[in-house]
Amino acid sequence: MKKNISVSGTLVCAALCASALFAAIAATGCAKKEAAAGADAAQTFRIGISKIVAHPALDAIEQGVKDELAARGLNASFDGQNANGDVNTAMQIATKFKADGVDAVVAIATPTAVAAANVIKDKPVIFATVTDPIGAGLVGADNMGSGNVTGLSDKINVEDQILLFNKIKTLKTLGYIYTSSEANSASALADVEAACKKLGIALVAQSITNSSEVKQATQAIIGRVDGIYLTTDNTVFSALPALVEVALSNKKPVFSADTTSAMNGGCVIASGFDYYKAGRATGTILADVLEGKAPSSIPVKYITDPSETDFLIDLDAAKICGITIPADILASASKIIENGKLTTK
Repeated sequence: MKKNISVSGTLVCAALCASALFAAIAATGCAKKEAAAGADAAQTFRIGISKIVAHPALDAIEQGVKDELAARGLNASFDGQNANGDVNTAMQIATKFKADGVDAVVAIATPTAVAAANVIKDKPVIFATVTDPIGAGLVGADNMGSGNVTGLSDKINVEDQILLFNKIKTLKTLGYIYTSSEANSASALADVEAACKKLGIALVAQSITNSSEVKQATQAIIGRVDGIYLTTDNTVFSALPALVEVALSNKKPVFSADTTSAMNGGCVIASGFDYYKAGRATGTILADVLEGKAPSSIPVKYITDPSETDFLIDLDAAKICGITIPADILASASKIIENGKLTTK
């Protein structure tokens, strides 16, 4: 009888030991999983940001991207590079990012986007403010992401903008300054030509190759036009102060598709995207990719929501040009400059 009790006791003890062992193994496994999860959560993504030039609109996009990643709880370090308007420098930046092994690239403007897409094939390339991503060869005709590339377009309705310009200033001849080496500017030129032809407005177009030529180009055409229209041309916008100085000294109005740069004054009217919000939208695409979505599964985003656009009127510039802004147009402005002060509605 004592022997049986001893055997039973031994079995119970063995069972308890086995149970404890299994529990310990399970606990160890859970701890490892939790540690791995913690490591993933603490991952810091390395993001390369390349922009063609530095000016307020592109700077706002860059900040918007950073703020959106922070809002999504993603840790990131950034290597911001400026090509200073040079396509060769944009290629060098892309090559640097590839050599550095960054986790993703944000390419702001068409030349930097094309450079990054041509050089980097194994990491996500998210473009921002590319006017014609199909024409630039970044995506296909279906406007879906292509391979490792997707992003946001800042394509605008040129005809609507010229119509609006014509409401505040009768335009017989319209001046247009653009960068001949930028694919987005060449695409926009075709749109401007088509709109002017349809509206019966003569067009005087003047091309430039770099920002140092903007002032001279403005001086060359200002005496032959009723006003100057600017689309989303980053090289031109980087020298906007020089352009508006010439225009206002000749009492000729400027219509800009970049409201961010226009907030510094000088453009009678500006209508376009809120570039900070465009940066946040670009950051959303980037965050989705970093969290696992394939770029090829994300369609190109076109900004169509009125809440993501701005409409600015500079009453000081209008006064210099002898223009009275119609009440209905003034009432629709989201930003007004008067007596040197910017007011946001």
